[in-house]
Amino acid sequence: MVTIGQNISHYKILEKLGEGGMGVVYKAEDTKLKRTVALKFLPPGLTRNPESKERFVQEARASSALDHPNICNVHEIGETDDDQIFIAMACYEGETLKKKIERGAMDLDEAIGIAIQVGEGLAKAHSHGIVHRDIKPANIVVIDDGVVKILDFGLAKLSGQVRLTKTSSTLGTVAYMSSEQARGEEVDLRTDIWSLGVVLYEMLAGQLPFRGEHEAALLYSIVHEEPQGLSSLRPGTPPLVSSAIARALQKDRALRYQTVEELMRDLEKLALPAGQAPRHEKSIVVLPFDNLSPDPDQEYFSDGLTEEVISDLSHVHSLRVISRSSAMTFKGTKKKVPEIARELDVQYVLEGSVRKSGNSLRITSQLIDGTNDAHLWAEKYSGTLDDIFAIQEKVSRSIVDALKLTLTPEESQKIAERPIDNVAAYQCYLKANTEVWRFTESSLDAARAHLQKGLDILGENPLLYSAMAFVYWQYVNIGAQQEDYIAKAEEHAQKALALDPNSPQAHYIIGMIKGAFHGNVRDALHELKTALALDPNYADPMISLVCFYTLSLGKLDAAASLAERFRQIDPLNLWNHVHEGMLYFYGGRYEDALEPLRRSYESDPENPMAQFYYAWTLTYAKDLDRAFAIIDQSSKATPNNACTKFGLLLKYGLLKDRNRALKELTPDFQKTCRRDHQWSYFVAVTLATGGTRNESLDWLENAVNLGFCNYPELERNPCFDNLRGEERFKKLMERVKYDWERFEE
Repeated sequence: MVTIGQNISHYKILEKLGEGGMGVVYKAEDTKLKRTVALKFLPPGLTRNPESKERFVQEARASSALDHPNICNVHEIGETDDDQIFIAMACYEGETLKKKIERGAMDLDEAIGIAIQVGEGLAKAHSHGIVHRDIKPANIVVIDDGVVKILDFGLAKLSGQVRLTKTSSTLGTVAYMSSEQARGEEVDLRTDIWSLGVVLYEMLAGQLPFRGEHEAALLYSIVHEEPQGLSSLRPGTPPLVSSAIARALQKDRALRYQTVEELMRDLEKLALPAGQAPRHEKSIVVLPFDNLSPDPDQEYFSDGLTEEVISDLSHVHSLRVISRSSAMTFKGTKKKVPEIARELDVQYVLEGSVRKSGNSLRITSQLIDGTNDAHLWAEKYSGTLDDIFAIQEKVSRSIVDALKLTLTPEESQKIAERPIDNVAAYQCYLKANTEVWRFTESSLDAARAHLQKGLDILGENPLLYSAMAFVYWQYVNIGAQQEDYIAKAEEHAQKALALDPNSPQAHYIIGMIKGAFHGNVRDALHELKTALALDPNYADPMISLVCFYTLSLGKLDAAASLAERFRQIDPLNLWNHVHEGMLYFYGGRYEDALEPLRRSYESDPENPMAQFYYAWTLTYAKDLDRAFAIIDQSSKATPNNACTKFGLLLKYGLLKDRNRALKELTPDFQKTCRRDHQWSYFVAVTLATGGTRNESLDWLENAVNLGFCNYPELERNPCFDNLRGEERFKKLMERVKYDWERFEE
């Protein structure tokens, strides 16, 4: 029992400061050094077990070695005569963040500033392999000069040794637990990222994202429920803040920020003047290598080298790497390096050239700081084709060294991997990759032939099989031989997975087939998220997941997080405009959706998908003349494209031309649409617009049976207004609401 005025070691107890689940804190005087300290006495139950006590002392010592302005200084770990453990630490004049939040939602700039300082301290701890595990407002002190201090490093691990009870202090801790903590799984640094996301949400909303009257209810909410969108609680919240919080609170750790520096980078964009790069930003674009070969047909080789270096660097989590799609837009450009860096919002630019003549190879590369056009590093490599794999690895590692990045063993291994170790087979793969991006049936035929030749040379290979699966998937996307090629895409993806269960491309193909043709949304999400976990910069699953979250599931915060992540790595991609438009559209903000979808249409006016989404939104904004003009343009250029057909269905529905609408639904098109919940939903909407009630309800029910459960969209979409009195529609709404509220990924 500690009493005021008592002397413990060389500390004199002055007053009690507070009490919580992890102990009692007193203000005390250090009689040796004549300074004021805080003494925290741990509950005896936490250190009764000798092993627990030793573990705590070891971790506390490691934590006390952290020297950082945002981490509370620990002076000493001591023990009283009656075996009670205490920690002597700095005593600060200020208040806990918990007390600040109790006064209500905080100013945006203040909240962002506090979150960044907490992130700074966590980044220091994480760099030393230390995870806090109990980030919450009660463990964050804001001292009088505005500096933030994180308390209680090392205590959360100790708390895991004892059984939780349903006290208010324990509930206060549980509210900030990550989903993996709530499930009782092992945790890593990403659990601190989740908790910081909860704290930031609470600072801005004035309430917790996950709530429950008792511990079990709260744990259920953390594991199974999505928080209310921040923009609905605090109108005017910048989209970047909402998406950052949504990403920090991803239940799947693979979709969360992988480092706290990534989160700080996004938050600092809000806190810094326009054009000033966040200090944690390390970002690069690999410009297309110039082909200096005598034969212009060697272009595939220089493009392949560009893509391989991008792929290598993308495995480094501390580096933001611009994807192939955006990088390739600068092929043959005359733009200066600083201009490119500004356009892509990156700091570093790699450019180079390739000269391939017969078996001889000469590669040059140079790394440039885009902010000042300073050359940081340059190198020339000469050799034969057999040296290409070693050269690629040298280029990637030289960049890592020049940027002073530290690779994890896993990242180093990824850079060293050689999925195809035969030069002839590798060239077949590069040639196929060039053809795939042309998206025509003849180019896909050529890609398939190149890949088959590679397989003949090398034998079974997971990368070649997954590339072949992707080729067949692209056949499906352009409408060629769907039945046969769906099966072939799945067959080759399964072959790839049998050889390499960690093939991201194979998981992506399987996910798309399950979602679009097997009516299994949950399995589709699992496969797509697996692909993204295996390759965090893989754009295709990001695009697909955004579409699933917005259209199929009505989970807009999760979609916004992924859309922002996609924009960071592929800023010039058409899909950025589409994503922004979809988020507005499926949030019921049709007028706001017009501008981004107009940009997507104008950036690629021949693209049927861009035509469809822009025309679709124009009809909701009552601008039928422009919508019909775009639909007519599409019907002349690409009459058999699915997006074109949906546009025509919408036009005929609005014109109340039932016969022409149903005529567009040919048996083959119906067969394809009935396998896909999203396409079934589009048909239901267009038929409902035209007053074709029974057929619309049939298609809507089919969409729901296949996994469509976007209750907010059904509730607000004006196209269904004439169905709302139908008993069948009411029952569907009840079912969709039930599924939407309980959807578990």
